[in-house]
Amino acid sequence: MPKAPKRNISATGTIEFSNLKVTEPSDYAAGIPGIKAALEHVSKEAGLFRSLKTLSHMNQKEGFDCPGCAWPDPEKPSKLGEYCENGAKAIAEEATLERVDRNFFEKHSVEEISTWTDYRIGKSGRITEPFILRPDSIHYEPISWAESFKIIAKNLHTLHSPDEAIFYTSGRSSNEAAFLYGLFVRAFGTNNMPDCSNMCHESSGVALSETLGIGKGSVVLEDFPEAEVVIVIGQNPGTNHPRMLTALQKCKENGGKIITINPLSESGLNRFKNPQQLSGILGGGTQLTDIFLQVKINQDVSLLKLIMKRLAKRHKEGERIFDDAFISEKTSGYQELLDDLESHDEDQLLQLCGVDSAQIDLAVELLAKNTKIIICWAMGLTQHKNGVENIKECVNLLLLKGSIGKKGAGTCPVRGHSNVQGDRSVGIMHHVSESLNKSIQNVFGFQPPNKEGLDTVNAIQAMHKGKAKVFIALGGNFVSAASDTIYTSDALQACDLTVSVSTKLNRTHLTAGKIALILPTLGRTEKDKKRFVTVENSMGKVHQSEGRLEPASDHLMSEPEIIANIARAYFGADAQIDWMTLGTDYNLIREKISMVLNGYEEYSNRSKGSGFYLPNNTREADFSKLPDGKAQFSVCKLPQHNLETDEFVLMTVRSHDQFNTTIYGMHDRYRGIYGERRIVFMNPSDMKNQQLHAQQVVDLVSNYDGKERRAEKFKLIPYDIPSGNLCAYFPETNVLVPIDLYADKSNTPVSKSIIVKIQSV
Repeated sequence: MPKAPKRNISATGTIEFSNLKVTEPSDYAAGIPGIKAALEHVSKEAGLFRSLKTLSHMNQKEGFDCPGCAWPDPEKPSKLGEYCENGAKAIAEEATLERVDRNFFEKHSVEEISTWTDYRIGKSGRITEPFILRPDSIHYEPISWAESFKIIAKNLHTLHSPDEAIFYTSGRSSNEAAFLYGLFVRAFGTNNMPDCSNMCHESSGVALSETLGIGKGSVVLEDFPEAEVVIVIGQNPGTNHPRMLTALQKCKENGGKIITINPLSESGLNRFKNPQQLSGILGGGTQLTDIFLQVKINQDVSLLKLIMKRLAKRHKEGERIFDDAFISEKTSGYQELLDDLESHDEDQLLQLCGVDSAQIDLAVELLAKNTKIIICWAMGLTQHKNGVENIKECVNLLLLKGSIGKKGAGTCPVRGHSNVQGDRSVGIMHHVSESLNKSIQNVFGFQPPNKEGLDTVNAIQAMHKGKAKVFIALGGNFVSAASDTIYTSDALQACDLTVSVSTKLNRTHLTAGKIALILPTLGRTEKDKKRFVTVENSMGKVHQSEGRLEPASDHLMSEPEIIANIARAYFGADAQIDWMTLGTDYNLIREKISMVLNGYEEYSNRSKGSGFYLPNNTREADFSKLPDGKAQFSVCKLPQHNLETDEFVLMTVRSHDQFNTTIYGMHDRYRGIYGERRIVFMNPSDMKNQQLHAQQVVDLVSNYDGKERRAEKFKLIPYDIPSGNLCAYFPETNVLVPIDLYADKSNTPVSKSIIVKIQSV
């Protein structure tokens, strides 16, 4: 392909401050402010009546699944509305009346749009028809669907190897689309299928597979009212998974206790005002957290070791703390774990974790007396160099207590996107599964590739080095979600072709290859010719989803239809697989899924109503797939950051007006931040020691392998955060995360523990 002139693209947008207002953090979540914020947002974006009518069908058995988080629906959804404030915002974003059409792109070049903030880009609206960015142009222009598919097929055919193509998947696609996508990619001849789980819960999948035999959590929603203790660690459900607060409330109402482990005290875990209850509107709500352990960033292993060490001491002295029968019958590696705990000094562990010893004793007392224990976690554990071991240490505690395979107990990784777990279940993965390959060969008659593909980090590096030349994304905002923003942007722009299957405009469309295509697809809320799709929630239940809104444009195409057309264009009309029939008949896709994968029998019928659970060995305390048929204790190392006096550990987080890379607004109400995102939370004592002051403008600088990375112009906010720690929002700070610094075994970027320095501007 001829070399095109390089476009002048900004990977991060122009830096500009808004009108920052700082108040005291809120001491509760939801309630009247949550209702007010949701109504204001949906009214502005999509019209109040239209939005309320749509919301009445969200997370209902005959409706559609929320395009936000993957928290499960109760068996009997509330008729008042089974959604939260952020769910309403997600619907408003998809149902927006704003449009990105040919007039929009005639007026605005990609160079201009790239200077906008992510917030402004996202607010541009729904994409109305296919668009192409040609090599010699800085303006997207309309293109027919047929011509789009021809261009994709031509570029795929010109590759020297199928491994020169990357096929990314976000967590928003349906099971049907993901299965068909994975089938096409394997038929094409590669396992280069990175997905968004590589950047979030891959550490969970690796740790749980190695210790318990399945890369998913073990609990179901009905376990929460049964739990005696719920530990919420490295997670902020009030912002990221607000409907989880209802489950925690039910635990408390039944006498359960909640231990929160986090560097920040989060409003939602302090007090919850349920907007569907009178007490949540007029009363004080429910106090959720009983014990708050304010751990330093990425010192969870130190804290958990200290807790288990104190429990082990009492058990050794004769108290019946651990479940000896369960440990003897169901586990392996117990003595090695005890030896490891014995080898650590309590004072060192206490100093590392930074938590008050008396508070730890309160947690130890709760855990000593109870056995129905659930541990919930999210990115605060997974996105570290030792992310896999963070999860394994949680599993250690549960195994000691026999808290696996019983009601009210178990593991609960809380997934961040609505079908990221479903995508993996139906075959989106870069790993090779011999059993899956064999099933695909039996059903479809071709031999899938047996060479491991590229995950997200390796895919970016391959594109950057020119070893991968075509990038196709089924949903998502890849450049804003990935680490090392500038590097990732350059990698995409080095491609011959980038293709985005999208509903709305995002920054990835601007950091485009020499040729770029935007293929507009239906949203989760929209009608799809009376067809329904299916998704899997974070607890392994599969259920249907059927949109109710009229499509944003007459020129949209469903994801399965887009995939089928790409496959048809590439393989031709006489292909071995009838791609077009599969792409239009979702029942047939589900039939094929049930033939290829275990647990999907009578798929279409069983997915209706409440849906069905996929098989999960840990719920039965069945560890037969593991060595010796037993769950595995793990010996985990202590994390060491070895900071200089002017260095800090930074974690990236979402604001309350945000879901993943989608920016709903400019406020973080629960933390008392209004009108600004370029802020960094800092311990007041650290500010004094560094001779810094509130709202001072600074740069954040990371330096790995001799390469400096800089996030410019942030305002300092004094905040209750452990000394030596900082906190700021992503994607603005993703630029600081090195592409080659990631979790051992899982390759998950270390977005929650970046060593940085602060430089005054």
